Amino acid sequence: MANIAVFCGSNFGTDPRFRRAAEELGRGIAGGGHRLVYGGGHVGLMGAIADAALADGGEVVGVITEHLVGAEVAHRGLTTLEVTGSMHERKARMAELSDGVIVLPGGFGTLDESFELLTWNQLGLLAAPVVFLDVAGFFEPLFEFVAGAVTAGFVRDHHAALVQRAPTVADAVRMATTAPLGYVPKWADT
Repeated sequence: MANIAVFCGSNFGTDPRFRRAAEELGRGIAGGGHRLVYGGGHVGLMGAIADAALADGGEVVGVITEHLVGAEVAHRGLTTLEVTGSMHERKARMAELSDGVIVLPGGFGTLDESFELLTWNQLGLLAAPVVFLDVAGFFEPLFEFVAGAVTAGFVRDHHAALVQRAPTVADAVRMATTAPLGYVPKWADT
């Protein structure tokens, strides 16, 4: 059994495929015998993935901040709900609990969480695959940015490969449970 962290939106977004993908991913994680680790909310894609995993008999660990509990967005029906004092602690705890990461569509928080873990991988502080489930081409501009950063000399090819892309839920789960690339020093000028 792997612990798979999922970063995703606290809204549903405008395309119904986003919600369907979150629900399918929740079922895919639970059905594969894995544990879901996520941000602990009951709203948006976060709530959809947790509810789907729970409905399929899966274990779901939520990690949420005191602030968000106070804003009444905590999911109260999880297997485990951990409360942290800050967003920094939340990200660190989710990384500590997880073997791999899948990213669904979302906004600033989703990108913050996923890119912090990518940076930790790049620096050798973490060894966990980070997989973007590219629902309806949502992450196409992100992959264009990564390719541009390589071309401009800010990201090594090896590190760009840490930003994995999956077209299906099955691919995302498989990739998130496969050992990540080995560590290569970050600094491109050395």
